[in-house]
Amino acid sequence: MEQRLSTRVRNIKPSATMSVDAKTKSLLASGQPVINMSVGEPDFDTPTAAAFAGIRAITNGNTRYTPAAGTVALRKAIVSKLMTENGLTYSPDQIIISNGAKHTLYNIFTAICDEGDEVILPAPYWVSYPEQIELAGAKPVIVYCDESTGFKMTAAQLEAAITPKTKAVLLNTPSNPTGAVYHEDELLALAGVLRHHDVYVVLDEIYERLVYDVKQTSLAAIAPELQDRAIVVNGFSKAFAMTGWRLGYAAAPLDVAKAMASFQSHSTGSPSSISQAAGLTALANFNPEVVQTFQHRRDILVEGLNSLSGVSCLVPEGAFYAFPDISGVIGKRYEDKTIQSATDYCELLLEKSLVASVPGDAFGSPNHVRFSYAVADDQVADAVSRMREFHQKLV
Repeated sequence: MEQRLSTRVRNIKPSATMSVDAKTKSLLASGQPVINMSVGEPDFDTPTAAAFAGIRAITNGNTRYTPAAGTVALRKAIVSKLMTENGLTYSPDQIIISNGAKHTLYNIFTAICDEGDEVILPAPYWVSYPEQIELAGAKPVIVYCDESTGFKMTAAQLEAAITPKTKAVLLNTPSNPTGAVYHEDELLALAGVLRHHDVYVVLDEIYERLVYDVKQTSLAAIAPELQDRAIVVNGFSKAFAMTGWRLGYAAAPLDVAKAMASFQSHSTGSPSSISQAAGLTALANFNPEVVQTFQHRRDILVEGLNSLSGVSCLVPEGAFYAFPDISGVIGKRYEDKTIQSATDYCELLLEKSLVASVPGDAFGSPNHVRFSYAVADDQVADAVSRMREFHQKLV
């Protein structure tokens, strides 16, 4: 057999973030003092109460299958959270718990997309969005956003991108990779367009608790007339440092929720009962000091980046990423190597200064680089110092 694998799988692009992280961990394993600013994983521990809830689930024998959509207890707690914190009204039957927000998104696109459908995707975007959309048989329609709009899609751009084939619009706020947060007036402008088009709105709000200087607002809350088409995605990985627990969820119109539950029942089945027990406790144990810590790191990193020759960085308002423009160093040389792309820059920075980052090409935005400041304060400061020395050697 010449083609042993499906065309769908052969067309998948490797995750750039995971690839860089693998290289970084290989260097760390060999004893190199790499500062890993390539991966979006908090450096905090899971809240103690949540961790012990998971342990109790094991010792009490709560290790069996749960309903495919998740335990009733956790779904009810999420309903309460959405009402109290986000001003959104759902029933437990509209909540689907999955193995992480990434899995939730895959379930959504599989549930709502047919072959040939289009999903509007603002760039810069998280690396897995276009791959997931294509795996569902749909086509990502990229809307390019730059610093002039704060990396955010405008109402005019949205209107221009909608066609009869549009099935959904995807908004990620706060954003990975830019840290951009859509403000209420910007969301209202987008809602004004969406009112006139019968399309789904997928709202990835996984970083909602990690905002600085601004207020996080859900489009579904300020435009309730769109709630029957809005699908809100969230999870436990980022705010609660539970990346390894693999727990995310969606709040969706009832027909979509039922379709997602049905699909999940035939693919992965229910999420881990242990993780769900931990998640139930985590909801009541968010530590707001985490936000202050990330904001302090952000300030150190962004000030440092903007002090580098050839680099310009907007101040991110959420998540834990900075996304500087490094076009000013394209064409410069480090010793005998010429920087011709963001990939060249990242590879040289890792090789020469042992600072790991991800090139913007992976996020649909060449000449940019993503730095995660989900590392210790002293590592952020050290990374800035190393980058300053690196830039001083560019000619």
